[in-house]
Amino acid sequence: MKDSFGREISYLRISITQRCNLNCVYCGKDDCAKKAEELSPEAYYKIAKAFAKCGITKVRITGGEPLVRADVPEIVRLIASIEGIETVALTTNAVYLKQYAKRLKDAGLTGVNISLDSTDGSTYRHLTGADVLHKVFAGIEAAEAAGLAPVKINAVLMKGVNADGAEAMIRLAKEKPIDVRFIELMPFSEKGENEALRVTGDELLAKFPFLQPVESEEGTARYYQGDGFLGRVGFINPVSRKFCSECNRIRLLCDGKIKPCLGQEKTFDVLPFFHDEQRLCEEIKKIIFQKPAGHNFELKRQMHGLNQTGG
Repeated sequence: MKDSFGREISYLRISITQRCNLNCVYCGKDDCAKKAEELSPEAYYKIAKAFAKCGITKVRITGGEPLVRADVPEIVRLIASIEGIETVALTTNAVYLKQYAKRLKDAGLTGVNISLDSTDGSTYRHLTGADVLHKVFAGIEAAEAAGLAPVKINAVLMKGVNADGAEAMIRLAKEKPIDVRFIELMPFSEKGENEALRVTGDELLAKFPFLQPVESEEGTARYYQGDGFLGRVGFINPVSRKFCSECNRIRLLCDGKIKPCLGQEKTFDVLPFFHDEQRLCEEIKKIIFQKPAGHNFELKRQMHGLNQTGG
């Protein structure tokens, strides 16, 4: 289905929890252990099914950290069974991924994105508040072994914090069939509003000129490779290269509210129409049509934390 700006909306991100087992400095949350309202697997299935009838073909499960919910494999299984849904992916910090990777693959998961902002143990601990980097690498190995390939790693760099680790991150893409994507710092916290911390894709490309563009049809990310690379390096630049005109996504929050734009605060409650599929579809179509033209990151106004929106 198209919104009022002619964009084909085909990608649904479902945040199934705002809880998280880490406390990342740029996320903007101070309530990572707080349990907000969370729907049942059957409820997410029913709403996702209505979205599929409106043209959604791709679903990504997010959080918070989705793997704090033990029923994630069941959520994946139900959504993967929906007619019209072609891919079901997951974004995770990978701390618990080792124990879930095979079950998720068997349930129908088609891909996994892993949030990893440093390969250095002390820097990782500073960024996340936890000494669990070894568990993250074990999770990456388990995902590869389960066939969830290519694994994609998402990294947010900050000057004077972890930007000096960019070369080590790029090395992962050279040595393994992994996509490493650098995502610009966004205004979801006090740090996020500090432009002096932001590292742009253009700055990184200037620093690593051996990276050359490769063709890709994956939307918001621009991909590059160097000679002999097994994986790719991607750049997602929502601030310096605003790509709202190409946005094809919409978000379902863990409490059943729909958020049309990551960079806008407005949400819509569809739970009142939960038991009437036709009405639910009608409401979803109205919300999609009202999707705003773009985000307001340039206003430097803190948004809800990423744990609430799923990024």
